Amino acid sequence: MDKILQRLLQTIPVLIGISLIVFSLMHLAPGDPVEIMLGEVGYVSQEDIELIRAELGLDRPLPQQYFSFVAGILRGDWGTSLRARVSVKELILERLPATIELTFAAIVVSLIIGIPAGVLSAVRRYSWLDKLGTLVALVGISMPQFWLGLTLILVFSVGLHLLPGGVRLAFDIPAPPTVTGLLLVDSILAGDWAAFWGALRHLALPALTLGAPMSALTMRVTRSSMLEVIRQDYVTFAKAKGVKELSVVIKHALRNALIPIVTVVALNMGSLLGGNMIVERIFSWPGLGQLVVDSIRTYDYPVVQVAVMVYALTYVAMNLIADLLYMRLNPRVRI
Repeated sequence: MDKILQRLLQTIPVLIGISLIVFSLMHLAPGDPVEIMLGEVGYVSQEDIELIRAELGLDRPLPQQYFSFVAGILRGDWGTSLRARVSVKELILERLPATIELTFAAIVVSLIIGIPAGVLSAVRRYSWLDKLGTLVALVGISMPQFWLGLTLILVFSVGLHLLPGGVRLAFDIPAPPTVTGLLLVDSILAGDWAAFWGALRHLALPALTLGAPMSALTMRVTRSSMLEVIRQDYVTFAKAKGVKELSVVIKHALRNALIPIVTVVALNMGSLLGGNMIVERIFSWPGLGQLVVDSIRTYDYPVVQVAVMVYALTYVAMNLIADLLYMRLNPRVRI
């Protein structure tokens, strides 16, 4: 418990540092967000610009703006979007479920592909299966996600017409009642199987685009960890007792090889939540990443700052969850 509390306290300076960097970079960027926002409505006077700057608090000194931003975060007041003129909290909470759903789907894809491939490569070391898996993993890690996403759209959506290439749900399928914001979960809760299969089909290509490179990394980590474990004496002893190979691999080797895999999954989940902007843009996925891209283009400071803080908090939380899973999988970590 003391270690968990210590880790939580260590996150405080990290989050403060991130907030300072993001706040400084956004305000050092060239351009005036008020002028950009008002430029879309035609000519406005300088008095109108100054009035709106004062209304939004952008005329105050930067240190005062920063402390107001931090105080607002702590009390749950995340400010108002300069462009949409609605609460930032409302915008983020509206977009966050789509990003979470896409992230978990990508994690599932990476685990389904990566762990079996890594185990098979370790068990059949130096065989043609191992060499093929190594080659595919190298290609997967090296592939840019924007190229893979566009290729999947061209093949499966434009060419074969098997899967849709964008948005979360077809326009002719009514969305289920919102409970969690996750379309798959809400469809199951409502018993709307047409919406469920429609949402699953729309989720397939973006999840594969995000999950394929991650599955390559998961495969390599699983292989390395399994190779180290299967050399241990208890694995050799289990084989000597006549335990079936499949049982030895799954019950004895794989469980003890999971700790590095947990690290990769936890860190990848944090990075996916904060680094899926390109994929969301390609597939017109209405998630947090696309909101951040649009907000950066329009100099919407409050949205970008709060979104990055959400990303940072998520990444820190994933690290903490990984540590807790360490203690569950290997009690020696507690010592």
